[in-house]
Amino acid sequence: MPAQTILVVEDDPKIRTLLRNVLEGEGFAVLEAANFNDALSTVKTQRIDLITLDINLGADSGLELAREVRRHSTIPMVMVTGKNDVIDRVVGLELGADDYITKPFHVREVVARIRSVLRRTGAGGVVQDGRSAQQSVETAKQSAQYLFDGLTATPDRFELLDRAGSDCGLTSGDFRLLAVFLERPKRVLSRDQLMDLTGGQSWSPLDRTVDNQIARLRKKVERDPSDPKLIKTVRGVGYTLACDVQSIQPSDAPANNV
Repeated sequence: MPAQTILVVEDDPKIRTLLRNVLEGEGFAVLEAANFNDALSTVKTQRIDLITLDINLGADSGLELAREVRRHSTIPMVMVTGKNDVIDRVVGLELGADDYITKPFHVREVVARIRSVLRRTGAGGVVQDGRSAQQSVETAKQSAQYLFDGLTATPDRFELLDRAGSDCGLTSGDFRLLAVFLERPKRVLSRDQLMDLTGGQSWSPLDRTVDNQIARLRKKVERDPSDPKLIKTVRGVGYTLACDVQSIQPSDAPANNV
């Protein structure tokens, strides 16, 4: 089985070298990029399983890079940055980052976080339109689906189709949160439960991460995000998916007649 590939996006060559040496020692293949253009070019041309991304890339913005990567790919991202501002953390997560580590960091923590994200997201993301038609057909045959309020979710592909059949463009983080609700419809889930079930970090009452993720998901699934009917707030407790959910397993699907 080929080694999983990590793209290290970092403008400091010493940190890039440190991460490369540690990750290669753990059996990963490592690619490097020091700026916006090099990183984006690598994402578009190479098979990558995860990106570690510094927010401050000198003259470039890691947040802008994260936004651009999400236009093309569902590759998991771990923010590695010296900024410990909660605003940067929230913005990074809203743009689709899967985890967040602040400098100075311990290299073993970085490795543990990377492995955790890879376990949660599978082998990594796929560049949109990068799969062959045969791969897509085979995946569709094997994938369970959830139907709710005219939407169709396919967890194995991190795909959500809207009421017109178009892809909603959920990030891997968005989809993990949605999957938690789909597997527990009409159950009230606290913020602690949501953070735990999505594999996030610990939550505190002043932390708005969960609420921001809910707000972002509502924009993708609600008919009117300003008046949510699907993901409802249960004041003082948490959130619940209020609609009926139909689960279709691969064995339930009718066979195609040739």
